[in-house]
Amino acid sequence: MTSYLKNVAIIGASGSIGKIVLDGLVASSRFEITIISRKESEAIFPPGITVLQTDYSDEGLEAAFEGKDVVISVVGATAFGEQRKFVDAAIRAGVRRFIPSEFSINSQNDAVLQLLPLFEQKKELVEYLKSKETDGLTWTGIASSGLFDWGLANGFLEFDIVSHTATIWDGGNKSFTLTNEKALSEAVASVLIHPHETENQFMFIASVETTQKDILAALEEESGVQWTVNETTTDIQVNEAVKKLAAGDFNGAFALVRATVFGNTPGLNSNYAKEEKLANNVLGLQLEAIKDVVKRVLSE
Repeated sequence: MTSYLKNVAIIGASGSIGKIVLDGLVASSRFEITIISRKESEAIFPPGITVLQTDYSDEGLEAAFEGKDVVISVVGATAFGEQRKFVDAAIRAGVRRFIPSEFSINSQNDAVLQLLPLFEQKKELVEYLKSKETDGLTWTGIASSGLFDWGLANGFLEFDIVSHTATIWDGGNKSFTLTNEKALSEAVASVLIHPHETENQFMFIASVETTQKDILAALEEESGVQWTVNETTTDIQVNEAVKKLAAGDFNGAFALVRATVFGNTPGLNSNYAKEEKLANNVLGLQLEAIKDVVKRVLSE
């Protein structure tokens, strides 16, 4: 039997995080990858990768997971509640490891859950996975906080590269960690390569330790432009986000994700390097300099 988790099934590979995870596993060339997708899906994946379409029934999932060492769930928010079904099917199929759809803010933190009740489903799934350890299924959760280079490039972090405009919360001095795309994909691959060191653990990773003001300074230096700053507060952002969600606007959830990183709410522990046990050493990850990441994103 292969010492590492070689045969991989991925659910949710067509999403933003799914693509990052998939690309990293493909780049490593060490894994046999099968993508599990819904029968009605029209998503297109890289050539040479097995794609199994299923109706997501219990029987269909079990058949799809047969012979797999690990199931990686990268599903989006609308499918968080379906993951328990994935776990049960993985156990019946004899899968060794389940990696739930974390890859974001710490879902095990009570202050985070107060802001983002949606992530209660994530916490409940980890508890469920813990209860299934006696059935022979191991698990690993990966908390990355926000994605830095991804969020800079597409504006999710509200640093607008085109207009040179930034939204800064509460003065911008709060320290937090963020993770780059490549580090996230490498972390997942490393979990599979080091199954014993990573089993039954909730692991924290990071690429940078920084503040909003430090990011702004690096952007201004690299772009050679003084940026326009829109000052805001945690209270303003959270209140507006809650109103949006109440009106059915899911953009409110994105603002609450930012609030778990930038916000001044007590107990968020947003700096994983200082306030949590960072797993970078176990997974072979390194912290990077802010200016290097900013330079790369602006050049791309």
